[in-house]
Amino acid sequence: MDKKKLVLLVVALLVAAGTAFVARSLFSGAAAPQAGAVAVPTGPKVLVAQRALPVGTIITADSISYQDWPKELVKDAYFIEGEADMQKLLGTVVRYPITAGQPITQGGLVAPGDRGFLAAALAPGMRAVTIPVSAKTGVGGFIFPGDHVDLVLTQQVTGNDGGQPLRASETILRNMRVLATDQATDNEVVEGKTVVHAFSTVTLEVTPRIAEKVAVAQELGTISLSLRSIADNQSDFDRILAAGEVKVPEGATKAQEEQIMRTAMNQPMEGNTTYQTGGDVSRFQRSSRPAMSGPAAPIMSPARVPAAAGPTVPLGPVVRVTRGKNVTVESVGGH
Repeated sequence: MDKKKLVLLVVALLVAAGTAFVARSLFSGAAAPQAGAVAVPTGPKVLVAQRALPVGTIITADSISYQDWPKELVKDAYFIEGEADMQKLLGTVVRYPITAGQPITQGGLVAPGDRGFLAAALAPGMRAVTIPVSAKTGVGGFIFPGDHVDLVLTQQVTGNDGGQPLRASETILRNMRVLATDQATDNEVVEGKTVVHAFSTVTLEVTPRIAEKVAVAQELGTISLSLRSIADNQSDFDRILAAGEVKVPEGATKAQEEQIMRTAMNQPMEGNTTYQTGGDVSRFQRSSRPAMSGPAAPIMSPARVPAAAGPTVPLGPVVRVTRGKNVTVESVGGH
């Protein structure tokens, strides 16, 4: 056999053997190499809004949190975990609208003491008024910035009939947002608990018309604060929605409805006031206004003064006597 042909035959045999080996490996069910888990690099955690924060929102612990953020998208203006102290941001006010999930920027917040802080805390068209309070009239200090309160006016009305004055309390304004207690706009937290401090003044967010009412009320008598429950928001929203005071557009998303509700619930309310007189508390107190000459005193409900009683209102304990269709009020014990 030719030497050249012998070499070609050997090469052919080697190629055939290699092909057979490869084929055997493929059909033997050899395990495929396992792909190792690839670690996805994570960026730093930045401070983001937990919900939509309109202009004037006071930052609280439940409105912001840290969240992982792509490293290449981190800006110098972001608050980064480990570099920023979240506790120092509580009580600051939102300067520009922030959507849910959007990073908080350093220029988007106004801190107490900064120029324009209180103006930034006010919603458009609103005003700030400050009223003096005490531990008795200020719910013992358990009122914090961001809470909502009602205003109760307590006064007494005297007349020229020589009788005892009419003592009365009336809820004159409702659902006013607390902006600050004294000059503090944040809540001090120690070991996870909010510290209760005594304060002598409270600053409230009101409309211009309500600001005028508050100024007059302070001259009439004593103003007390009545703290509102957070649960009141939904029931009040349902009421004003049913009354047509708030319009929710058709096809509005849940986020839009929540925004409309938050806006409506931050609006102070007036009118439809409730009141109690001394006679509602004690039968030895009068429940109708005393006789007066000149400008009339605040008129109580006509149902409190029977038509047959005339201008003279008995003092002390009384009984109502019905004779047919006539109802009279008689003194008990010769008063």
